[in-house]
Amino acid sequence: MSDLIANVVGTAAALCSIVSFAPQMIKIWKERDASSVSLRTYSLTVTCFVLWVAYGVLTSAWPIVVSNACAFVMALGVLIMKWRFRDGEPDPS
Repeated sequence: MSDLIANVVGTAAALCSIVSFAPQMIKIWKERDASSVSLRTYSLTVTCFVLWVAYGVLTSAWPIVVSNACAFVMALGVLIMKWRFRDGEPDPS
């Protein structure tokens, strides 16, 4: 397989991983409600991205580090909003 094809596939995979969290983040932010989001799932997802970043650093695989660090930030954003809006936004009374 040529390096170009491998790089195109890797870039597409990284972009899909990163962008896949955007719809969930937008939905939570607009509705101010994250009660339907699984805390366990996103905690595990964040942990997985941390481990991928660590693997990338240990093996000097910088594309793995960069792509998984970006996906980590997106997943962490969902997790933070889960804690903040877990039962919907409180009434401002």
